[in-house]
Amino acid sequence: MAYISLSTRDINILEKIKDPESDPSLAVQVDASLPRDPNILNQEVYEQIAQQEREIILSIQKLELRSTGSQSGDASEVDIVGEYRECISRLGHLIETHQRYASAYNNRAQALRRLCGDWMLVSVAKQPPQPLLQDIDDSERLPMARTALNDLDTAIQLLTPTKPYSRLSPQTTRTLSMAHTQRAAIYHTTSKLLSSNPLSVDPGRREADWTKLDFEENASRDFAMGGRYGNEIAKGLAVSTNPTAKLCGQMVREAMKNEYGLDCAV
Repeated sequence: MAYISLSTRDINILEKIKDPESDPSLAVQVDASLPRDPNILNQEVYEQIAQQEREIILSIQKLELRSTGSQSGDASEVDIVGEYRECISRLGHLIETHQRYASAYNNRAQALRRLCGDWMLVSVAKQPPQPLLQDIDDSERLPMARTALNDLDTAIQLLTPTKPYSRLSPQTTRTLSMAHTQRAAIYHTTSKLLSSNPLSVDPGRREADWTKLDFEENASRDFAMGGRYGNEIAKGLAVSTNPTAKLCGQMVREAMKNEYGLDCAV
């Protein structure tokens, strides 16, 4: 077996090829002593809002249990969809009342994904796992998709620090990780489906003019940010979905194979 000695610089270059979005200087600093939401500093007010949100999330979790039962004929799927809509409406009311509470935006987007699926940006797509709304027309899908994307954008904008080296609370990093990863999942699914399904996005959204490559690149970027804020699965997906990283990885493997006679995984 041949042993290859790489310098620190060589290793750093390879890591950058594997993950072009990586930047050790921007590592997230988590501080549990910070307010759980940087936009709601009054602890008593935060607890009241978080409790309302927990009650809604608990209702959604109960619906998921019922949804599992409905597959065996133990519950009505129509009732579950209606109650899901009610939970989304309750989250909407919470958002209207507390417009800078990022977690509610993230959770409403997640509920909307459950209703209409991660292929919400294409007009024709049927593949498992099916969303709760299996028959949905564009008149309903387009506004739901717009709301989900707007919610994820807002959650990210509310919590993303404006300065490097900023310290963040565990709750803030978790919400940022979830929001980035959710948006990445939508973009990634869209990129995979565009070859056989037409893009159908609200014209007011930036994604309306994106190509397949745009969706791939933005999915990878969001997966990378999800990973940076603590989601290890998202971090791995950032590399595997990055078109530039995949191309560079292929080039590096070929170069190392030619140089050392080895087929190395990069």
